[in-house]
Amino acid sequence: MKASRLVRSIGTYSRILGPYPSAQWIGHRIRRRLGIPPKGFTIHPRALMHPIELRGGASSDSDVFDIIFVEYWPLADLEPRFIIDLGANIGLSSAWFLSRFPNVKLLSVEPAPENFEACCKNLLPYGSRARAVLGAAWPHRTMLSLVRGRFGDGREWATQVADFTSSPDVQGWDILSLMKLADFPFVDLLKVDVEGSELEIFSGNSDDWLPLVRNICIELHGKQCEAAFFGALSGYRYDLSRSGELAVCRNLRRATSACQIELRPSS
Repeated sequence: MKASRLVRSIGTYSRILGPYPSAQWIGHRIRRRLGIPPKGFTIHPRALMHPIELRGGASSDSDVFDIIFVEYWPLADLEPRFIIDLGANIGLSSAWFLSRFPNVKLLSVEPAPENFEACCKNLLPYGSRARAVLGAAWPHRTMLSLVRGRFGDGREWATQVADFTSSPDVQGWDILSLMKLADFPFVDLLKVDVEGSELEIFSGNSDDWLPLVRNICIELHGKQCEAAFFGALSGYRYDLSRSGELAVCRNLRRATSACQIELRPSS
């Protein structure tokens, strides 16, 4: 890491994380840059109510950490009461939501057992406001298989699910079933980062539950997923913006006029 870039990074991280956590984080990044396997550690960013644990070695946790504390700030002005976090990984986005919105109740859904275990540890201090489910979102209730190494870099954050063949690994949940499990009458914010499963989720019976969702932030993985997502939203009005790799659809509501302006994904 060049000296000028390091100085800029220290300033950026100090503002976002706080002085001591930023020093921890810069040290962690330097170890990675030098090829020294970083150790797992606990860090307490100023944006979070409680510390979080990150795994060391070749874990993808540090990459997820960098994304969460940059891309999610455009959601900070929402006032949600109920959030579902699909693809919660180790709970970093969930912890950010729970800290930013102190009155929110949140359901985290994560299919990979090792990520789920870390997620539970990171969300434990938030008590009854947070609930975690070992599972994955799908168009209907079914058993699914975990798939690793077929997508992305093959690390923990790239775990996918698919219709099971010989290995039923994890429970698949439809959105209405997740809402019933969490006792949510509606969903103020649906966060979706499911490594391509959005193709199935939004190609299925999404109109059964979309009227109960008010805002969506989603990472779309490829043109097919983007087409399925915006196709499912074709009968709705919403305000579309981008934050890094996230598409943010605010104020989702059914279209009531045939002459509505259709909002399309940016090119």
